[in-house]
Amino acid sequence: MTDRLWEQIKRQEDVRAALSALREEIKEESKRRHVKELAGEGADLIPFLSWGDAKARKNAAALIGGLSIEHAAEAIYSAYQNEQTLFVRPVLLKALGQTDPYPYLQELREQYDLLCSREIREEEKKHIREEIRVLGQILRKEGEAARHTFTGWNQKAAVLLTARPAFAELLSGQIAAGRKQIHPLGVQAVTEDFREIIKIRTFRDLLFPIRLAEKVRYCDGPEALGNALADAKLVSLLERFHKEPAPFYFRFDLKGGVSLEERSRYLKRAAYVLEEKSARKLINAPEDYEYELRLILDKTENIHVFLKMFTIPMERFSYRKETVAASIHPSLAASLFALCRPYLKKNAQILDPCCGAGTMLVERHKILPAREIYGIDIFGEAVAKAKENVKAAGMHVNFINRDYLDFKHSCPFDEIIANLPIRGKRTKEEQDAFYRGFFDKSQELLALGGIMLLYSNENGFVKKQLRLHPAFGLRMEYPVSKQDSFYVYVIEKYK
Repeated sequence: MTDRLWEQIKRQEDVRAALSALREEIKEESKRRHVKELAGEGADLIPFLSWGDAKARKNAAALIGGLSIEHAAEAIYSAYQNEQTLFVRPVLLKALGQTDPYPYLQELREQYDLLCSREIREEEKKHIREEIRVLGQILRKEGEAARHTFTGWNQKAAVLLTARPAFAELLSGQIAAGRKQIHPLGVQAVTEDFREIIKIRTFRDLLFPIRLAEKVRYCDGPEALGNALADAKLVSLLERFHKEPAPFYFRFDLKGGVSLEERSRYLKRAAYVLEEKSARKLINAPEDYEYELRLILDKTENIHVFLKMFTIPMERFSYRKETVAASIHPSLAASLFALCRPYLKKNAQILDPCCGAGTMLVERHKILPAREIYGIDIFGEAVAKAKENVKAAGMHVNFINRDYLDFKHSCPFDEIIANLPIRGKRTKEEQDAFYRGFFDKSQELLALGGIMLLYSNENGFVKKQLRLHPAFGLRMEYPVSKQDSFYVYVIEKYK
């Protein structure tokens, strides 16, 4: 198929369709390599950049760009200068960006400034906006995007620290701010000490609530949202918190029941309006952003807007270099241990039988230093990643790549902590057997008076094993997420 299409192109037969089909072919990497070999320096494709059919020109540019034929860059730029059909111009620019735009950066910057300053007719907006977007991408990729330094450490501002509802009271108690209240997404507070805020380990995201002058519903359309955001003093907030001036590069994130395709179309249109209304002090740059505008739809489709600044240096979880699929988020692990702090023992000997990438072990040690720590996992990859993480955390952990049920140790442990694996593809009988084996082995390894701290969504299996193991007593059971039935349990060995 690929060779036949290539021969069709060389014979210049039904060029538009052949180029289009070949664009689909090169989405598969092996076929892309083959076509790149056939194309060489692009001599057979470059003539189509000036073909009489606009769609053929578009397809030729997209194919050359997809193949990254650097030798064609000069021809692409020349075609862009001469192209009069608006929907072809952004595709030529994208192809230039995929080849070698460097020699033309000055001219591209001038074209960008020209397009941004001119009044765009309504019928041209779609394609001119896309041309501006691609020009901006090229210029940023080539180093024109300024980075911003956060300087608002002592600026007074309302913030939202996100957390699961189960941990909102706990988080609130850790915030020193005088004005604070529980929020459906966590805790909202007014602070002027960001250095203290970012030390707190139990929140997930630090967001700035953005107040809109009037409510905007999703059904009002993307233009209404873009206009409302442009009037929301976003630029002045960002300028107040940063050393360098605009432009500020953002991306949108929309939370709610909207399809991916609809979401992409909606957000792109809203971004165009926001860019234009802010005189391009705010630029949509999902490939290279420093800020996130998080949009959350409530039940009535009202849009609530929050700003996340990635410019704020967050060192809380910098140790987390590696993860595995089942990794627990460090803020959740920190919350579990903060909640169970009264049951933890200083200088304890600790074992995590399902250590994964080591997050539970690091967060346990952060809240109260341990004497000796062991981490076990049946997966060697997880153990290797855990070693990297605890090294970055400045800790020493004895890691063992083994099935927990085969592990033996001469000295009993004060604490066994575990983010227990979810059932996944296991049958109910297999999961039941896993819990039975886990409790049997833990009873053998846990010291008298020692505790197990378990995070699990298998309440029935935990309760069953507690009935079958009278040596254990349930000290605490706390619902973390009622929606998916996750609980944290503190279980003590009494005898």
